Order: sequence, then structure tokens, then C-alpha cells
Amino acid sequence: MAMKTAKSDVQNPLKTRTERIAYLAAVLEDGDPGLIAAALGDIARAVGPSKFARETGLSRETIYKALKPGGNPTLDTVSKSVKALGLRLSLAAR
Repeated sequence: MAMKTAKSDVQNPLKTRTERIAYLAAVLEDGDPGLIAAALGDIARAVGPSKFARETGLSRETIYKALKPGGNPTLDTVSKSVKALGLRLSLAAR
């Protein structure tokens, strides 16, 4: 019997909104600010930096500087990035 395979795009695993949300949720569980910045940067690159910049109202330079591994984005940058993904920040008890 032949093996069935599914088409996969290794270069861009964050194609859909659902994939981006799941990725960001997993990173937020860890709570590492550097990883959160890097994950938002990965998502920005998956969306396209110019499009992400338009959607957030941030400059491409801000996105590249703040949303890189080890980046230190401001709360404003994180808030605008999350809003552009159609999400909102909220708090929950541990």
C-alpha cells in the first residue's frame, strides 16, 4: 500500500492566522520576553514586513529592531503587533 503524504511548506510554516496564533500562544506560555519578540518577528516576516508595518502602524525599522531574537519591544510595539493579528492582550491567573 502506498504511503500518503501531505504537502508542506517548510519555508513558511506560519501561513495561516491559526498557525500564527498557535505559535504565539506557545511562546507566550514560556514567558521569555526575548522569545516573544522573536516570535512576533517570525510572524512579521511570514506576513511580509511591509504589510505588517502597514497593519501595525510601525516602521519597518522598528519591526526589524524590536522583533528580533533578543529584541526588547515596548508594550506599544507588542500591543500593535498583537492587534494586527486580530488578537488582544489579556491577563489570566496562573
